[in-house]
Amino acid sequence: MQKTAETGPDDLIDVTHLLDDPYTGYAALRDAGPVHRVAGPDGQPAWLVTRYEDVRRGLSDPRLSLDKRHAAGGYRGFSLPPALDANLLNMDPPDHTRVRRLVAKAFTPARVEKLREPVRRLADGLLDAVAESGRTDLIARYAGPLPIIVICDLLGVPERDRPDFRSWTDTLITPDPARPEQTKQAVGAMLRYYTALIAAKRTAPGDDLLSDLIMVRDGGTDGRAGPDAETDGDRLTEDELTSLAFLLLFAGYENTVHLIGNSVLALLDHPERLTALRADPAELAKAVEEFARYDGPVSLAIRRFPVEDVEIGGVRVPRGETVLLSLASANRDPHRFPDAGTLDPGRDARGHLMFGHGIHHCLGAALARLETETALAALISRFPGLRLDVPRTGLRHRRTLRARGLISLPVAW
Repeated sequence: MQKTAETGPDDLIDVTHLLDDPYTGYAALRDAGPVHRVAGPDGQPAWLVTRYEDVRRGLSDPRLSLDKRHAAGGYRGFSLPPALDANLLNMDPPDHTRVRRLVAKAFTPARVEKLREPVRRLADGLLDAVAESGRTDLIARYAGPLPIIVICDLLGVPERDRPDFRSWTDTLITPDPARPEQTKQAVGAMLRYYTALIAAKRTAPGDDLLSDLIMVRDGGTDGRAGPDAETDGDRLTEDELTSLAFLLLFAGYENTVHLIGNSVLALLDHPERLTALRADPAELAKAVEEFARYDGPVSLAIRRFPVEDVEIGGVRVPRGETVLLSLASANRDPHRFPDAGTLDPGRDARGHLMFGHGIHHCLGAALARLETETALAALISRFPGLRLDVPRTGLRHRRTLRARGLISLPVAW
């Protein structure tokens, strides 16, 4: 089953079965070989990497570029206007280093830890709103609103605008192939919104991250470098500023809502684990690492393009072709995590790749961990009788190879 660079288009492996049963499918691919020639999410040929050590090396290999200018002909991918496309997911050093440095200070573990109590108050308030009903859709009323509110508070997005943002984001996460105009409309609406929001904060800055980034872009109110700019070269272009706001809001919502939802479902599927964590909530921080490994929110890392011919898992991949690194498969590789298909919150899951590895490690990983831990702690302590409110077979995941998340999660207590 292992392919070579000479594989023809008719020999591409169809991986659409991964939409319905990803972990069984990835196990078969890992057993068959480390790298496979597949039809990627855009329908074009790609190289899918499935084993832990190869994926980990690939995540930090400087020869695997995120810059789409290194893509050979045929790559289509997701198209964004330049004002939203100049983000960290499309950058290599030195631009990646410069832009990441300007925003990383807002997401250090120490700064994120200061959000623990505000996030707990938010979680308790969301649960107060549904407690008397005895049932709810946990995605719509809890796992979804919590990260939206947190990241919007950090960036200074007005409360009145947040429902629109969530609607646009959901459209981009799972576009309807039969209605491509919806995706274009959502992208256009987001661009107009970010442009207007940045203009408003230039006029009336607030105590928020977006206002700080605008100061970095503009060089401070008196023309000098902003507080985070160490040299005249440490600035953002206008497209980078808009794109960074887009990425922070989009990623700050999508990954965390899926991680919270998947974690709750994993516990409901394993009631003995839920009972143990309810009895010893101090173990939740460690358990979140296992949830991220076991059924994390990101199935595929952002596509990469070799800047030269490279060898991955003994397979030569030509320059410019699309490489897909499967985080979901790597995290279930039994050679790295024994009995990898078993949920074990007590396992030492450090080293999982759900938040990436190397210079492109997820900027918001500490925040996602804190939000998930806090959301789970509030939920399982508040509702000891928590249970699924639909048959397990009635649950549906979003139809995308890139991410792993529930459309809804009806629960009762």
